Amino acid sequence: MKSNKRDFWLTVIVLAVFAVLVVLVQTGVVTLVDSYQIHVLNLCAIYTILGLSMNLVNGFTGLFSLGQAGFMAIGAYVTALLIMEPDVKERVFYVEPIEPWLGSLQCPFWLALLAGGLLAAVVAFFIGFPVLRLRGDYLAIATLGFAEIIRIIFLNTQTLTNGSMGVKSIPPTANLLWCFGVAALMVVFMLRLIHSSYGRAFKAIRDDEIAAEAMGINLFKHKMYSFILSAFIAGVGGGLMASVVSAITPNLFRFTLAYDILLIVVLGGMGSITGTVVAAFVITAAKEWLRWLDAGFSIGPLTVPEIPGLRMVIFSVLLMGIILFYRQGFFGSKEFSWRGLFAFVHGLPRRLRRLVSRDKKEAA
Repeated sequence: MKSNKRDFWLTVIVLAVFAVLVVLVQTGVVTLVDSYQIHVLNLCAIYTILGLSMNLVNGFTGLFSLGQAGFMAIGAYVTALLIMEPDVKERVFYVEPIEPWLGSLQCPFWLALLAGGLLAAVVAFFIGFPVLRLRGDYLAIATLGFAEIIRIIFLNTQTLTNGSMGVKSIPPTANLLWCFGVAALMVVFMLRLIHSSYGRAFKAIRDDEIAAEAMGINLFKHKMYSFILSAFIAGVGGGLMASVVSAITPNLFRFTLAYDILLIVVLGGMGSITGTVVAAFVITAAKEWLRWLDAGFSIGPLTVPEIPGLRMVIFSVLLMGIILFYRQGFFGSKEFSWRGLFAFVHGLPRRLRRLVSRDKKEAA
């Protein structure tokens, strides 16, 4: 009981300190980061949300779904069109005018995010009926196909989405407070969900569908719940993405985006919320930090010329190295706990002594 109370207050203190830092950075009191670094931090938080959405259906329920890009596109376009002012929409839709009923709509950012997530969930409900009867690779191909169908529809609905020219001049409402606040809410929601009866049913389906059905779990209903919730979270993440980048086109939501999110889930650990958060920050920050490789660099007498794409080559090599040593991802299916951290720190001197004594024996 004492350890549980200690863990609770430690978590509260860390979250409070982190929240204060976010507020200080956003308000400009702390000037340790510039606008570009703030943009990267926003992307880290958004990819955390997207990673959680895919981990819910892939990691915790055991369904191989690759439809995240389509649900993101729905949330992004709905959010963008609902927060833009009517006169701005008229300027953006200059080839063909926007539908009158959509052109006059405008609502607060939080309501637009909810609308984008809910519409993505509704679309997932209708998609789920045919595709969730499939398994494995067939389910992945079907969801990937539906995501491409959504993208092509957006590409050809000129009066609704502005077609291939996309939507520009989106208000940059999503700042650090919004992105990290929503990411924190999604983490709390996922923790509560996974430790509920629904979460235990999801994991039972993942481990053994036949045994789960024998225990009375309705497989299709729980798969549908997981799929819809995953789409809602992805839709909210897409809405935040639209506001952060300020301009979206259908090409932004190609199927390769689903692979980027899948990389976060696999590297962090299938079925690990902590791993998803860590991997989202590591991968997103590493992609940006390695940009200096594309411009050419020198290492002593060796000079490497400017090679476009070298950043992604080095990034891929680093990922391969990480996967070789962490085949289950950073955390596997485990979660961070204060008890585990204290046990690791407490046992660290003993492990170091063993390592030193082994080296001495080998030297002798």
